Amino acid sequence: MTAAAPRVRGEAPGLFAPLDLQLAPGRITCLLGASGVGKSTLLRLLAGLPTGVSFRGRVDTWPAALMGQDPGLFPWLTVGRNVALGARLRGERADPARTRHLIEAVGLAGLEDRLPGQLSGGQRQRVALARTLAEDRPLVLLDEPFSALDARLRLMIGDMAARLLDGRTVLVVTHDPAEAARLGDRIAVMTPAGLADHPAPPGRVPRRHDAADVLAAQAALTGRLLA
Repeated sequence: MTAAAPRVRGEAPGLFAPLDLQLAPGRITCLLGASGVGKSTLLRLLAGLPTGVSFRGRVDTWPAALMGQDPGLFPWLTVGRNVALGARLRGERADPARTRHLIEAVGLAGLEDRLPGQLSGGQRQRVALARTLAEDRPLVLLDEPFSALDARLRLMIGDMAARLLDGRTVLVVTHDPAEAARLGDRIAVMTPAGLADHPAPPGRVPRRHDAADVLAAQAALTGRLLA
């Protein structure tokens, strides 16, 4: 990759102060902050999507795949067709073997022909993860994709995503300190005043949710959000 690393520099008056967010290539950056602070706006800027706010600054980005809180599955398409949807929309022929491999990778082998209405919420989110991986983009943007799941599924699917996205450049927008402490190679805390880094716990991601360093980071991050 020869282009500059993904980066947002600037301000959105009335939403966030001047800031500079640069993503580390091949690493997971967790952007943590309270609701309404502008996290999703930064993600949408990197995705090249409309934000509805006035932004003054510069955005350097790469072709990106986006996964949000809503799986966004088409209810009339099977699991396999939902995973391969991006290729179909571009007028390309999806590779059936690769589609099956991605479905297996997210733990849904044998469910290729089911419709979204026949799946649980966690299964639908795993289909969305497989579809995101199918895009094979150098930048992956995750906008609170696990927040609607219960605690067990949030842990399981978050850890699965971190393993499957290993080596990619990833931005995870979250309001959950525990998620940031588990999944972030880098943790950036966003407030109306701007952006500040917080030390990530040691060790490779995904980290154990009950590791002492992870729990300590979770507590410290919660304190920063409450300050």
